[in-house]
Amino acid sequence: MIVLGLNAFHGDSAAALLRDGKLIAAAEEERFRRVKHWAGFPSRAIAYCLDEAKLGIADVDHIAINQDNRANFGAKLRYLFSHRPDLGLILERIQNRRSRASISDLIAHCFPGKSLRAQFHNIEHHLAHLSSAFHVSPFQDAAVVSVDGFGDFTSAVWGVGRGTAIDADARVYFPHSLGIFYQALTQYLGFSHYGDEYKVMGLAPYGSPTALPAMRKIVQLETDGRFTLSLDYFRHHREQISYQWNDGVPMVTELFTPVLEQLLGPRRQPSDPIEQRHWNIARSVQAIYEEAFFNLLTAVHRIAKDTNLALAGGCAMNSVANGKVRRQTPFRNVYVQSAAGDAGGAIGSAFAVWHKLGGRRSFVMDHAYWGPHFATEDVASLVATQKSTLAQAGCTIENIADEAMLCRRIAAAIADGQVVGWFQGRMEWGPRALGNRSILCDPRRADMKELLNAKIKRRESFRPFAPSVLEEAVAEWFEENDAVPFMMQVFQVREDKRSRIPAVTHVDGSGRLQTVSARTNPRYHRLIVEFFTLSGIPMVLNTSFNENEPVVCQPEEALDCFLRTKMDLLVLGNTMISRK
Repeated sequence: MIVLGLNAFHGDSAAALLRDGKLIAAAEEERFRRVKHWAGFPSRAIAYCLDEAKLGIADVDHIAINQDNRANFGAKLRYLFSHRPDLGLILERIQNRRSRASISDLIAHCFPGKSLRAQFHNIEHHLAHLSSAFHVSPFQDAAVVSVDGFGDFTSAVWGVGRGTAIDADARVYFPHSLGIFYQALTQYLGFSHYGDEYKVMGLAPYGSPTALPAMRKIVQLETDGRFTLSLDYFRHHREQISYQWNDGVPMVTELFTPVLEQLLGPRRQPSDPIEQRHWNIARSVQAIYEEAFFNLLTAVHRIAKDTNLALAGGCAMNSVANGKVRRQTPFRNVYVQSAAGDAGGAIGSAFAVWHKLGGRRSFVMDHAYWGPHFATEDVASLVATQKSTLAQAGCTIENIADEAMLCRRIAAAIADGQVVGWFQGRMEWGPRALGNRSILCDPRRADMKELLNAKIKRRESFRPFAPSVLEEAVAEWFEENDAVPFMMQVFQVREDKRSRIPAVTHVDGSGRLQTVSARTNPRYHRLIVEFFTLSGIPMVLNTSFNENEPVVCQPEEALDCFLRTKMDLLVLGNTMISRK
């Protein structure tokens, strides 16, 4: 059975394909369109998934979409009659619904002349999220939690997963949402682009939670795990908020009201300097989010009575909070898949359909390498066509077929302070670079943040860089010990180790680690082992291979990024390109 799952007409549109209950391919549309968080119909991601599986659209048996207009209909009616929201708000929702309803026509348009026999399935947004975490986790039984902005009129859903079944009836309905709260405060702090919440997480450790009493006026917690917003501070429940979900960059207009500025002071404009007040507000935003999150998880544990937790939804991208789950709740084992946000709904809707139709569990997602890959011949052809350009740039080209030699050479370059573009194998699924589309550096260098920002990234100086760590070395270097293959949890670096790896230790002593396994990524693991042999440090600094763009997908994009920045080395498979 072939199941195609889609996240369409929303930020991070994506496609995923299952064959008999096993994931074959998954990718986000942004990687092909080269526009961050691309919203719209994922036609190129669909084409890639079919190509990877060597199938045509006519071979697909079922198409699953992570949205169901019929879900929570009673709650929608109650809200409509009791609150009477702005007519524009209702019309905007109807327009978006129509876009989603035309998916069969869009597939026919994108694959002209091909027959389409697939049955379509609409899966409630949060149930797709829950499936994307639980059904691909190593757990047969677990508490399941999804928290985000909104989807199908809910912002949070939780319950219990057992085998193939998910029983999740506890919900928080529109207009209350932790995702909307975090997004609104992100806008207030001057980060206006869709998906900028991670910047607030990076800013928070520089401040103190002095505004926490004010945050508790905005977000109230209930004993059953639910939460409510003080709606005077927000606009989304009574006015038309302009959302751009069609083809292009997703955009959301201002979510907060002037009342928020009366409480916290004037908003920061994007061009304003970041001052201590902003650091403190960011810390307070993170603190109240964690209070609400852990209050919810404690309530979930009372229901599930399990120590396993599967997390999903956009808020599950809050790796800082995820890393504290064991300290703040009774849960001992945490699973967050690599595309926890809306892109992950493509996988979740597909697995939800597979299990709804009686399919058994036979797949665990223990790595994120589900995207396009390129043959040695593809790289050779590219290098041949760009030979004169590379010569003019003062580059030398070597082919190193011996993997052990290649890893030793690159480890030595990293230890020597060079910045390395590392392009290998299949592209990662989700927003994190996990060793196949990465820029690698020496974590020992205190000046590496400034060096990277000057040479390549050109981003805010307060944002941290991540360590890729040999999984067998985690306990020695971090206060927690767990497999974190998707870089979705932040742990505290052991105090006696922090001075040895300043480039990947944040100001609060934490690190957003990725654990690297010899089983799931043998070449990357071997490279880090070689660096460990040279330096005594079982990790490298890992940041995404890009420069203010989506992470590179093809060798051409990697080479282009290398040439327009000041990277020292580029490794495309077995080909090493170095600047003199």
